[in-house]
Amino acid sequence: MKLGARIFKTGIAVTLALVLANILNLPAPSFAGISAVFAMQPTIYRSYLSLIEQLQANVIGAVFAIVFVLLFGHNPFIIGLTAILVIALCLRLRLESTISVALVTVIAVMEYTETNFIQFALIRFSTIMLGILAAFIVNCIFLPPKYEKKLYDSIVENTETILKWIRINTRRASEHHVLKEDIEKLKENMMKLNQLYLMYKEERIYFAKKRYQKSRKLVLYRQMITVTNRALDALRTLHRFENELSQMPPEFQQTLRSQLDCLLHYHEQILLKLVGKVKFQAESKIADEAYDEKKRLVEAFYQYSKHGNEYHLLSLVGTIITYGEQLEHLDKLVESFQQYHKDDEEPLQFSGQQG
Repeated sequence: MKLGARIFKTGIAVTLALVLANILNLPAPSFAGISAVFAMQPTIYRSYLSLIEQLQANVIGAVFAIVFVLLFGHNPFIIGLTAILVIALCLRLRLESTISVALVTVIAVMEYTETNFIQFALIRFSTIMLGILAAFIVNCIFLPPKYEKKLYDSIVENTETILKWIRINTRRASEHHVLKEDIEKLKENMMKLNQLYLMYKEERIYFAKKRYQKSRKLVLYRQMITVTNRALDALRTLHRFENELSQMPPEFQQTLRSQLDCLLHYHEQILLKLVGKVKFQAESKIADEAYDEKKRLVEAFYQYSKHGNEYHLLSLVGTIITYGEQLEHLDKLVESFQQYHKDDEEPLQFSGQQG
């Protein structure tokens, strides 16, 4: 089992909340630890939003608890009714993620049975808020997340796996059921990749120059993900029409294989150009080759489809052409990005650069 940064940050936040509660001599410091667990978020921006939302939920829970205790007492049925009303209000205000903290506040406040109830309620409210604040501080200071590195590494890893499988499949060296299982895993990985992209997008930049750079990176990473998805579409379609493709004339199969090999090489060269390991001139020759191979593939498919019933493979040819078009767009974005930042005082670095 892998212990990530969020696990360590949660432990640190709980520790900090309990220590601060003990220093301040707050009764029942465990409530501070509990609220710290609920308040931990994967990004600093989400932690800030969580701080605001959980403050609202905590206030709602405390106000309802105080009012209902003063009016109706602390009967278990009253506590349950209060919890229902707090949940309903949180849902109404779209504070679904903070319902747990609001309920903790309700229970923590309404369990009191002695005098000085208002003072007790304010102390419990403060204790829970202390835990939320501790989680926010820890998320901002300790082990700040580096989602760009995770995003870049995941894109490269998924791309390399997909390209490997396409090469194997076009040479009829793949096991049908093994490839089918890996395609399902790759689909799941791409969904995780989209989540990483959203996490990286949410990370806040405080300097104008860095903000411009990040906005361009977001466009670039989005297109990299799109291209990887189109490569996966090509792999899925190849796998789907494996038998039909094997019955096509050898010349057409060779043309299809040449086009795919050219696109895979083009894809790899674009990733290398992104990290400054390929010259623009050398890589542009591959783009021209990919364009020529596309024309040959279209002409070959047109010739064979006139004499047979091969139109069912049109989706395969269309998927491959779409993959190539998205690669061309990515190539232009990479070139534009590097031209735009070539005069930066510090050289542009991409985390997890390919070796």
